Amino acid sequence: MKIREALKNTRFEKIRLTFNSEFTVQTLINVLAIIVGSFLFAIGVNGFMIAGNLGEGGFIGISIILFYAYGIPTALSNLILNFLILIVGFKFLGRRAMLYTIFTIPMTSLALWVTESWQIQTDEILINTVFGGLFIGMGIGLIIRIGSTTAGTTILAKMANKFLDVNVSYALLFFDLIVITIGLTVMSLEQVLLTVIALYIATKVMDFIIEGMNPKKAVTIISQNPDLLANLINTKIHRGVTILDGHGYYSKEEKDILFVVINKSQLNRLKRLIKANDDQAFVVVHDVNSVLGNYLI
Repeated sequence: MKIREALKNTRFEKIRLTFNSEFTVQTLINVLAIIVGSFLFAIGVNGFMIAGNLGEGGFIGISIILFYAYGIPTALSNLILNFLILIVGFKFLGRRAMLYTIFTIPMTSLALWVTESWQIQTDEILINTVFGGLFIGMGIGLIIRIGSTTAGTTILAKMANKFLDVNVSYALLFFDLIVITIGLTVMSLEQVLLTVIALYIATKVMDFIIEGMNPKKAVTIISQNPDLLANLINTKIHRGVTILDGHGYYSKEEKDILFVVINKSQLNRLKRLIKANDDQAFVVVHDVNSVLGNYLI
């Protein structure tokens, strides 16, 4: 009896630990982000793009084309198309992305169904173009930022990257352009060109959401006074500095190379600090999209 009870308790303990590890406060925040992102995306599609007889890239673009041609609801076609490609290419997503994507696909379709009649009619097509791209970019940006995907061409791009050694970004652009070109069968050339503008706006907004409002910069500094600069960066800008060993290929002279990651807003201050203390320093600034770990000390 005691053995059975012990096994029972052990089993329930494992379930409890698994539940606690999988369902955290951050998970709930991520789920909320997917819900908000899905509705922003749907408002952009229904409220502005379809209201202005415009298209879109990716699988939602195919759904819009099917809606214009045959009246098939975008919510239905989006659900079917994305789940079909997810079944084919699920192995190209990590476990976390897979779980979130399984939730994202029906959530975006639900949002498309709920907002189907939310169409904003305007006399200026550029309003539909700009705000359609803005809402779609915000929606997809929120979804991707928490580690999910909208399946569709994202999976196709990863498949092209693996089998054809094509850059993922170029593959995404290629598939989007194919969809937009197919859109000529149900849209005028003007509407297709406006769709390209909306797609560009959506991409820029999406990048902004994913990178954050204050993207980081990585700075490499080769100076004759590395210790002085490292100390000033540490005390004045309050950023940690990594010192790398290096040497000049031609001179063979040993050099200390400083590497520091800072906020974009601190870049000009850092440049002034370097120039004031070593105007001969060689400085390279790199764009950084993501930083993990503690770089403050």
